[in-house]
Amino acid sequence: MISENRRNPRNRTLKGASICFDGGAIDCTVRNVSETGAALDVASPLGIPEEFVLVVPADGVRRRCRVVWRKEKRIGIAFDPADAP
Repeated sequence: MISENRRNPRNRTLKGASICFDGGAIDCTVRNVSETGAALDVASPLGIPEEFVLVVPADGVRRRCRVVWRKEKRIGIAFDPADAP
């Protein structure tokens, strides 16, 4: 079994969401989430700004966040601690 060395455990999920920013919105899927961040599946990381608001309609969530890593079709985000629920 692989041990995770994360401060906050991730919870797997599969929820539709939107990356919202000045000038538009990009659809995405939340793949996992923790208290401090999440991993999002995207069609392409191109055009996604460093900071944006993540909207998850199913949960009524709107969180400011920033990109911490980018891969081909997935990005990792950290939630703004000042914007905690």
